[in-house]
Amino acid sequence: MRLTRELVDRIARVEGSPPLPFVAPSEADYEETVRTLVAAAPSADELWLFAYGSLIWKPACASVEQRIGVLRGWHRAFCLGWDLWFRGSHARPGLMLSLDRGGQCQGVLYRLPPDAAEANLHTLLRREMRAKPAAHAPRWVTVQANGASLRAIAFVINRNGGRYVCGLSLEEIADALAVAAGPVGSMAEYLYSTVRHLEELGIQDKQLWRLQEMVAQRIEATAAADRPPPATGAEATQPTDL
Repeated sequence: MRLTRELVDRIARVEGSPPLPFVAPSEADYEETVRTLVAAAPSADELWLFAYGSLIWKPACASVEQRIGVLRGWHRAFCLGWDLWFRGSHARPGLMLSLDRGGQCQGVLYRLPPDAAEANLHTLLRREMRAKPAAHAPRWVTVQANGASLRAIAFVINRNGGRYVCGLSLEEIADALAVAAGPVGSMAEYLYSTVRHLEELGIQDKQLWRLQEMVAQRIEATAAADRPPPATGAEATQPTDL
């Protein structure tokens, strides 16, 4: 990987964030969503989650089994924006990953503990659904894993939710990811962690791999531009007072 921990650490966090401009779901909203998801589950023992981004390297719930799977009809995309509160700010807004229509996506399936599935779902929803209506919402999808089809919950972009971003080129996405930062951290760190963990799992995502190269180039270029020029001539040999 060209995007290294050292490059990521050059992006400073932005302290403080504006108040959330949207209404958070109520306890009743979370309860209803959990009930709806559980009612549609194949069985109480078969409640799977499909993770494709930060849930791979920072899971929000417990699991008792893990598999690599392919979801067809959806692809990873930096289409959830613009983040001004977590890994973004007004000066440096961020773009987050979600699932958008088309293509396919390889990710990780986690089976939730049968004796604590609902409790884990509540924890998961409170992390992924912070606004009403949800910017990206849970739905049941079919994932291929080990030659079998599994029903799993995945968070997909809400194209009508007001935070759907589309039509950006890879260059424009890289421009944003290379500088975006907020109180939680930077988007470069988010990209680095996602690509590194996908690679460790043997999951290849050509677009993310290209993005990490492009973001690294931009951070390197900024660091080079900020570096003072080397001293030359008499200035370089002038003794200093110690």
